[in-house]
Amino acid sequence: MFLIAAFALAAAAPSAEAERLGRELAEMGTLAALFPLAARKDTDELVASHPELSDRDKAALRLTGERTFEAGRAKLMAATGHAYAERLSVAELRALVAFNRTSAGRHYREAMPGAIVATMRAVGSMDFKKDALAAFCRETGKLCETR
Repeated sequence: MFLIAAFALAAAAPSAEAERLGRELAEMGTLAALFPLAARKDTDELVASHPELSDRDKAALRLTGERTFEAGRAKLMAATGHAYAERLSVAELRALVAFNRTSAGRHYREAMPGAIVATMRAVGSMDFKKDALAAFCRETGKLCETR
């Protein structure tokens, strides 16, 4: 009986306040900061991969990309906000949102995309599976690529 009651509590839907706060937190988060950069990069690559399009068609493709991005962004932020609402208490959500509303929180979010880009430039490309296999090969002599 206790286990069933505990499961019922765990499965309870988040409150409307938790959903609202979760969404606000999502809008201030890392995904919200990075998703526009990725969409811009993908759109630029998509347009560049179709040189046969006229300038007018390229502009239309960019607009289509922006609309597609906005629809995807809304879906991503709703899902992220809901996930936060399920995993964090209302008190925790309030505290996190309050921090993000401060000038330090705003400055942190403004710095985040540039800091991530700088990190990626400094580190270069990383391929975890490839790097792990190479290390395993060096350590054990197994799973080494044929040379």
